[in-house]
Amino acid sequence: MDTAPFTLEITQDAPAVFHAPSCSGSLDLRLGDCMEGMKTFPDGHFDLAIVDPPYGIKNTKAGGRGINGWNDFSAKEWDSNIPDAGYFMELRRVSQNQIVWGGNYMTEHLPPSMGWVFWDKGQRDFSLADGELAWTSYNKALRVFDMSRGACMAEGKKQHPTQKPVALYKWLLAKYAKPGMRVLDTHMGSGSIAIAAHYAGIHLTAYEIDADYFHAAKARIARETSQAELFSPHNIKVHTPLPASASDETEVKP
Repeated sequence: MDTAPFTLEITQDAPAVFHAPSCSGSLDLRLGDCMEGMKTFPDGHFDLAIVDPPYGIKNTKAGGRGINGWNDFSAKEWDSNIPDAGYFMELRRVSQNQIVWGGNYMTEHLPPSMGWVFWDKGQRDFSLADGELAWTSYNKALRVFDMSRGACMAEGKKQHPTQKPVALYKWLLAKYAKPGMRVLDTHMGSGSIAIAAHYAGIHLTAYEIDADYFHAAKARIARETSQAELFSPHNIKVHTPLPASASDETEVKP
């Protein structure tokens, strides 16, 4: 097995593809406008799109304090409006199925669906919502992901105001995707979906238009996936006492 260290190097001019040694998938992370990017793909290129576009509820207004007092993030206007009809038309063109977080804010652009997803955050009487809804194109029953607030917060300080936990994306991919599938994310944010896709063997193409968020996500993805690889039983070697005639290493087998 190839245990050589891997790196994640992505530039604005020429996006790179990130291949991890123990993962059958790949991460293609792109700094740029998803609308321009989607134009380069043929119809139905992606098996699934899992997207988290702006909800248009103005959570981060000028001054860095949104309606919930999120003052840990610099002032940005990305949440001013939901995507227009052209975005959803292009999204449905390039992907065979779609999961859209915040779909309840975008019903004017989305057809009726039976297969909604509800993320129960396990929090009550908090300034933020008790959960979030995702519209899906699947003709399936509504599904619930139940995760306590403590488990969500275990991932550490947020890098993005609307950051979702990696565990949520692992669950989504397990429910709606299979290893080897091509998945699109048009608004990568903190990169949680990329970390989950790495371990699920998914070929992910993800866009982020904000350079600050992009580079923070890139560092997070490289850090969290490389640490897991480093401490994987497959990659650990230990030195054991050997006879004088022996000088080789003994590899720990999982």
